[in-house]
Amino acid sequence: MTALTLSTAAAAGLSADAIVVGVAKGAEGPVVAPGAEAVDQAYDGTLAAVLETLGASGAEGEVTKLPAPAGFKTPVVVAVGLGAEPEQGESFTAEALRRAAGSAARALAGSEKAVFALPVTDADDTGAVGEGALLGAYSFDAYKENGRNGKNAKNGKAPLTEVVLLGGKPREAAYKAAVERVTAVAEELNRARDLINTPPNDLTPAHFAAVAQTAAEEHGLTVQVLDEKALAEGGYGGILGVGAGSAAAPRLVKLSYAHPEADKHLALVGKGITYDSGGISLKPAGHNETMKCDMSGAAAVFAAVVAAARLGLKVKVTGWLALAENMPSGSATRPGDVLRMYSGKTVEVLNTDAEGRLVLADALWAASEEEPDAIVDVATLTGAMMLALGSRTFGIMANDDAFRTAIHEAAAEVGEETWPMPLPEHLRKGMESPTADIANMGERMGGGLVAGLFLKEFVGEGITWAHLDIAGPAFNEQAPFGYTPKGGTGSAVRTLVRLAELAAAGDLG
Repeated sequence: MTALTLSTAAAAGLSADAIVVGVAKGAEGPVVAPGAEAVDQAYDGTLAAVLETLGASGAEGEVTKLPAPAGFKTPVVVAVGLGAEPEQGESFTAEALRRAAGSAARALAGSEKAVFALPVTDADDTGAVGEGALLGAYSFDAYKENGRNGKNAKNGKAPLTEVVLLGGKPREAAYKAAVERVTAVAEELNRARDLINTPPNDLTPAHFAAVAQTAAEEHGLTVQVLDEKALAEGGYGGILGVGAGSAAAPRLVKLSYAHPEADKHLALVGKGITYDSGGISLKPAGHNETMKCDMSGAAAVFAAVVAAARLGLKVKVTGWLALAENMPSGSATRPGDVLRMYSGKTVEVLNTDAEGRLVLADALWAASEEEPDAIVDVATLTGAMMLALGSRTFGIMANDDAFRTAIHEAAAEVGEETWPMPLPEHLRKGMESPTADIANMGERMGGGLVAGLFLKEFVGEGITWAHLDIAGPAFNEQAPFGYTPKGGTGSAVRTLVRLAELAAAGDLG
C-alpha cells in the first residue's frame, strides 16, 4: 500500500529515489511545467533543452529519465509529459495531472519513494496528482513467487511505498481533506482491482461474500449474505438460475453504510459473475480467458460503499452484490427454460450467456423494495456496448434524462469517460415471449440498449434509476496507460463515489 504525504520542503533537500517533474508540449518544443523550477534552475535553465536532446516532446504519458543535478538528494529526475501546453491564463486539467502522475508512478515500479513536483494550483490539483500516483503505483503480484514475499515479482525490489507531493499546503484543511479523500478512494479502487484480477478458482461467490463481510467488520458496515438456501426460500429465480450449473453456489450480498444525519438513500447494484463460461450457450474459443472480470460491477459497488464509509459521507448507501458463477453442466439452466424472478415476473431464457441481466433483475427488485431515492446498477453487461463505445468509455442509460446527465457530468469530474445512451421503447417488442412475461434476449442490433430495457422492467415504479454498462473499460487487455494498469481497472468506482458525495450534498440530479 502506497502512502501519500504533503511537503513544503525544498525539492533539493528531500531524500527519495526520484523526483517527478512535468513537461508540456509547446509550439516550438518541450516546455518545463510549473513545479519544476528548482530542478530547472539547478540545470541553469536548460532542462527543456536537455529533455529535447533526449527525445522528449512533452506528449501525454511520455516519460524521460535523466540524472538529477548536483546538490539534489534524489539521484534521478523523471520528466513526464502532460500533453499540450495550456493557453495563457489556463491551467492543466485535473485529468492531465492524474494521467501524468500515473505514468510516472508506473515508470517508478521497483522504487520505494518518489517526490512529485507537478504543477498544482489548489487542493483539487494536489488531489488529482495524488490519486494518479496511487492508482499508477498499483500492481497485482499475489500469484507470483516474489509477490508472495511482498516484493515486486519483476525485479525483486519493493514497490513504490511512499509518494511525497510538493506544491500543497499541509496545514490547510482543504489540502488535508483532498489527500484523505483520494487515499480512501484509491485504496478501495485498488482493492476492487485486486478482486477483478483474482483467479476465479479463488474468487467464488462465497469467497467474494466473505471479503464483503470482513470489510463490513473493519468499517462498521451492515452486511447480509443470502446463500443458496435463503435465495431459494426468497424466490430469487434469476440468481439461482444463473448459478444452477456451478458447484460454487450463488450469493446475494447486501452491504450498507448509513450516516446518522443522512437525508438521501442511494442504492448501488453490481453484477458479480465471478466466472462466465456462457453456460449452455458456451462462449467460443478465445472469449473465456478474461471472464474472471465479469464481476467488475460488483467490485465497483463494493469499493464505492466502503469508500463512502471511510469518507464519512452524510448519506445512506446500500450496495447489492449479485454473485454467481455461470457454468455448463447437467443442472445448468437451458435455453428455453423459464425462470420466475424475485419480482414475480417470468423470464424465458433464450441465451444463457445473457446471464448478467438475470442476476441484476433480482437485485434491482430487492433494492427497489427499500424505496431509495435512486438506484444505479453497474455491469460488464454487453459486447454490443464495446462495439458502440470502444474499450475506454462506458455507456449510461436511465429512466430519467436529468439523472443520466448528472451521472455523465459526475463521471467527467473524476476523469471517467462515459456517453449517454437512449432506451428506445420500440426495442422492447423484440423481447416479447409467447411463454413468459419477457425473454432475456431481443433484437441483435442495439443489444446494449435492449439489455438496458430489460433491466428497466425490474425497477420499482417511480424510482429514479440508471444503468452503467462498463463492459469496455472494466478490463484492460492492452498495454497500461496513464494510471490504468493492464487487467482489472476499477472502472466506475470513482463515478459512484462522486454520486454518493453529490447525494450527501443534496446535489444529485
